[in-house]
Amino acid sequence: MSSTASGRNGTWRNWAGNVVSRPVREVAPASVEELSAAVRRAAEDGLRMKAVGTGHSFTAAAATDGVLVRPHLLTGIRSPDREAGTVTVEAGTPLKRLNTALAREGLSLTNMGDIMEQTVSGATSTGTHGTGRDSASIAAQIKGLELVTADGSVLSCSEKENPEVFAAARIGIGALGIISAITFAVEPLFLLTAREEPMTFDKVTSDFDELFTENEHFEFYWFPHTGNCNTKRNNRSAGPERPVGRLSGWFEDEFLSNGVFQAASSLGRAVPATIPTIARISSRALSARTYTDIPYKVFTSPRRVRFMEMEYCVPREALVDTLRELKSMVDRSSLRIGFPVEVRTAPADDITLSTASGRESAYIAVHVYRGSPYQAYFTAAERILTAHEGRPHWGKVHTRDAEYFDRVYPRFGEFTALRDRLDPDRRFGNDYLRRVLGA
Repeated sequence: MSSTASGRNGTWRNWAGNVVSRPVREVAPASVEELSAAVRRAAEDGLRMKAVGTGHSFTAAAATDGVLVRPHLLTGIRSPDREAGTVTVEAGTPLKRLNTALAREGLSLTNMGDIMEQTVSGATSTGTHGTGRDSASIAAQIKGLELVTADGSVLSCSEKENPEVFAAARIGIGALGIISAITFAVEPLFLLTAREEPMTFDKVTSDFDELFTENEHFEFYWFPHTGNCNTKRNNRSAGPERPVGRLSGWFEDEFLSNGVFQAASSLGRAVPATIPTIARISSRALSARTYTDIPYKVFTSPRRVRFMEMEYCVPREALVDTLRELKSMVDRSSLRIGFPVEVRTAPADDITLSTASGRESAYIAVHVYRGSPYQAYFTAAERILTAHEGRPHWGKVHTRDAEYFDRVYPRFGEFTALRDRLDPDRRFGNDYLRRVLGA
């Protein structure tokens, strides 16, 4: 996965290529002092300001017509505090760099998503998550953060220091300020045993409660136009390490999951009538396997095929009904869907605008290959997901607005009131935030 890119005439595009903005200028601060100075200068010039990471969000959360903040110089990992069980990281540090550095120190995050090219601030600010029965999103593992606000001042935030800001800024969508550093909870490096195996849609849905309860991390992919799923169970292990073999890993993770899938997706985009046949073949291509390795090598996977994505979080108890409705809709329609639907879970957390805030949750993510029409599919899926009080991922395609969020987030008013206090002039605003948070 490549990072965000600048085009000609100062344009910026996100990873999927569906968001383009043209900032007046770009800055690349190398310290919190330089970042504060850049914020103050933008205010003096009457310009809005947004920070970007790798551009993996599918929404325009980071788009700006003012000053674009590049974080590539604001990187680095400070020495971990083993006694406190924490590590402090500069905001522009990629998750990949954090994961590998922690592993060298014999440490790890407790849980993580399946992509690690994002910056730590970009991933947490939009609510990036993996799957977990007891362990929550990356943002839920934050113990403290440093936030540069609209007047250029720097706030240190934690449960004890500026706690009301801490409650919101862990998933702040860039609306409260620009994060300059994050302190994560870490723990001694551990091993996970992953068990991947095919399973029918009917079995996964009928046995979901059992599969969820018995595994620390359970997720699955359903292949539309089929009754087939691929499941993955990750559980802590006493070892020994038994990593995926280099050849078999290359064959399944690179050749099949990226190379062959890229070719199949291109064919399906060109000739949609072939998609159901491709789906039936693809859903049977990956064989069962079991391996044991350190966390980031189990949780994360290479994702080189570009796509568009919408993901909603529904109450966990509503997952099976919601998924069955989604499958029924696809089966009845003329839609041709070449990407699998991804399902994950998360425990309730206490972050104001976390999709899992205050409730046990399950995530349903729908995708299409980049360049394929997605509006009809996403609109039909969104109708089902919102009927179950779904909360859309802040960095993925959706059509919801502030009125909707005020209904599905009990603490939505707390967030908007804090935004009014920290950024009354909307120095960090843009069109996306105006839609989802209000004026």
